[in-house]
Amino acid sequence: MKKSEQKPRTWKDWAYGIVFTVLMLVFLFWIKAPWWGYIAVPLTFDAYVTRKIKWGWWKELENPVTRTLMSWVDAIVFALVAVYFVNIYFFQNYTIPSSSLEKSLLVGDYLYVSKTAYGPRAPMTPLSMPLCQHTLPVFGSKSYIEWPQWKYKRVSPKPVKQNDIVVFNYPSGDSVALNYQNADYYIMCYSFGRQLYEQNFGKVDLDALDALARRRQFEQFYALGSNYVKSYPGEYGQVTWRPVDRRENYVKRCVGLPGQTLEVRDRMVYIDGQPNKVPDNVQFNYRVQLVGASLPDDFIREIGLSFDDYKDLYQSGVCPLTEKMVEAMRARPDLVSSVEPEVKTSTEEIYPLNGHKGWTVDNYGPIWIPAKGASITLNLDNLPVYERCIRIYEGNTLEVTDQGDILINGERAQSYTFKMDYYWMQGDNRHNSADSRMWGFVPEDHIVGKPVMIWMSRNKDYSLFDGGIRWNRLFRWVDNIR
Repeated sequence: MKKSEQKPRTWKDWAYGIVFTVLMLVFLFWIKAPWWGYIAVPLTFDAYVTRKIKWGWWKELENPVTRTLMSWVDAIVFALVAVYFVNIYFFQNYTIPSSSLEKSLLVGDYLYVSKTAYGPRAPMTPLSMPLCQHTLPVFGSKSYIEWPQWKYKRVSPKPVKQNDIVVFNYPSGDSVALNYQNADYYIMCYSFGRQLYEQNFGKVDLDALDALARRRQFEQFYALGSNYVKSYPGEYGQVTWRPVDRRENYVKRCVGLPGQTLEVRDRMVYIDGQPNKVPDNVQFNYRVQLVGASLPDDFIREIGLSFDDYKDLYQSGVCPLTEKMVEAMRARPDLVSSVEPEVKTSTEEIYPLNGHKGWTVDNYGPIWIPAKGASITLNLDNLPVYERCIRIYEGNTLEVTDQGDILINGERAQSYTFKMDYYWMQGDNRHNSADSRMWGFVPEDHIVGKPVMIWMSRNKDYSLFDGGIRWNRLFRWVDNIR
């Protein structure tokens, strides 16, 4: 259609043009967009009113097949752009993949996650495919382009509150062995490295070493394990690095805030010396002795024991239970002869991985959680606790000389002032949750959002029409789960 033949503008064209242009201006102002972002304003107005650009040029093509194809391309591109901005700045869907928050949030819960609850985080890796966190389905390749990388910025930031359930990027997910994406790369390297070292040189008595010697020993463990993993790409896959916002999404409960001192004593979390609220449906592992060979199906369903947990009970005699489930079992002496708490004593795979604190998941800390602007005195004893924050999350170089001096960015340092707030995340399934007790602090730039509502809940243990949908959980507010 020639310019002279263009349709005259109607009042609707002007109304749409003005409304969408104003909305675009408000949105750009809200996210504090750079100057070049405002190029979208005249383009939006042009699409509805001035029409200097032929946005629908493909509608004039003579070939009907090409016109149809281009109409689909136009619709898909528009949908992808819309989804991209909605997912980044407003909300996204999230599915509970593991049992770390059972029985508060269940495997198969589908959640709406609000990005505005803590202030939406501007994209740090802007060139990425919507709805793909880090890997393209089918193709198996990266769903993002690493360049450019933008600095961390949050729109209208709001604080995370004590005991909030939070979605965040997995802090230890910066390095990943692609064939073992569900395994923590650092835990894997330290574990393999220690095994290899002790196989060749004998068991190491870390208690007999001073802080500097222990550090060097852990450096050897990690180097051995890392080289081992990288030497077998056929088994472990390529080791790759992921930007902050492309790391796996995790969901846990925030039990520790910036500046607080956290300690776990006999399974109870203490904050600044005071006991923290115990989640209503917290779970711990129990050793269960059955009267017979198995439990009846109706009893398993009645107490809410998942088939996976029952399988663990059948095989090892141990499974995670809430207090209500323990009471229900003890009320059935015809089925269960004893239910006793399991005590966790292992100090392996406990944060800091390159430290030697003797902490366990049941008795941990005390540990101070870094706060933005707060300073801490550094020494070789507490350096393993805060090294990852200083070096990885805040981008400094850090080394320890053979004389035991700590060098940050090449200069001797006896203290450090943190640039970000940090949080301590734990699952409600306390003995079966990979959380801050294994990989440490969650930096503020890793916070994604807050689950606000369960819109669907699917129980994989049962068929669709026989308990497969948990109707009592549909449209339930997550804030009510405490």
